[in-house]
Amino acid sequence: MYNWVGERSETMKVLHFFKTFWPDSVGGIERVIDTIATGQVPHGVETTVLTLSAEPQPGPLKRHGYRVVQARKSFEIASTGMSMQAIGMFREFAREADIVHYHFPWPFMDIAHFLTRHGKPTVVTYHADAIGRPLLAHVYSGIAKRFLDSVDRVVATSPQYAASSPVLRSLEKQIEVIPLATGPESLAEPQKSVLDRMRAKVGEGFFLFIGVLRPYKGLETLLSAAKATGHKVVIAGEGRERGKLESVIRRGNISNVTMLGHVSDEEKTALLTLCKAFAFPSNNRAEAFGISLVEAACFGKPMISCDLSTGTSYVNIDGVTGIVVPPSDSAAFGHAMNLIASDPVMANRMGMAARQRYERHFNATIIAERYLELYRSLV
Repeated sequence: MYNWVGERSETMKVLHFFKTFWPDSVGGIERVIDTIATGQVPHGVETTVLTLSAEPQPGPLKRHGYRVVQARKSFEIASTGMSMQAIGMFREFAREADIVHYHFPWPFMDIAHFLTRHGKPTVVTYHADAIGRPLLAHVYSGIAKRFLDSVDRVVATSPQYAASSPVLRSLEKQIEVIPLATGPESLAEPQKSVLDRMRAKVGEGFFLFIGVLRPYKGLETLLSAAKATGHKVVIAGEGRERGKLESVIRRGNISNVTMLGHVSDEEKTALLTLCKAFAFPSNNRAEAFGISLVEAACFGKPMISCDLSTGTSYVNIDGVTGIVVPPSDSAAFGHAMNLIASDPVMANRMGMAARQRYERHFNATIIAERYLELYRSLV
């Protein structure tokens, strides 16, 4: 039996449901959930995150004033985690919750929603269209549409994505827009020792990419632009594309690119402090927002990104906070790098505008409070 346990008088109980979470994974959606939950602790909100794990830890895990509960993952179908145990746990937690907050897409979540029929107010953060195998996507589309029609509120993460998503456009309900943010603990100023260590490793004044090395990140475009321009580039992150990218670097003798692999939060903030600008070459709609762009904006860095009709062009406004170029166009990306490198005054102006935009739109406290207002409107 799983009971809600709080150390303060409760005002609201919120259940987040997503397929992966800390400590098993720390991706973009996981960081967004953490930001919302952490930011609502001062308001007395008691948050539970229910997630799947191949090796679940016994009992709830404590994190930043909220708790994480893991159900055992039974199997996967097309990279979608399924859990027989999670159905019962979800039913029980939802029964005690005031708000159930889903994070789309995850087909098993839709199934759990219909099987449990918990009847509680529901919010869906629509992170991205379900992009994958065409046949499976076609089969899932009908279930997803029925699921999204059945919930109380659907939240898109940018006006661009709300306007360009065929699924969101098909819904007969108003779509809320609340952008993403990342928590302050991952953006704290680095200690001098860490800053000095990273400066000794990679120098400063480079173009920086941080993220999981996935195919849609478009990093071969960045490598081509780096080779053509000669500008120093640092790539931080792990992923299945790493071997391929290292092979491209070796074959092309691209000596001005450094791949660091995984970096800690403090090493990340050191890199964001030392870099000249942030390079984000993602090349298709699988990049629905780009939380790394928000982090770069927080550090007042000009950005280069691609026009994908998604949230990347909501965070980075062409000519204001950085430069937006066509996807997979290494010549245009290289030209943008040259512009930023050759005009420090422009780069500084863009960086200041990025920081100001961060404070107005992507500050973690503001995002947590906007979701709290949405919850209260339903309760």
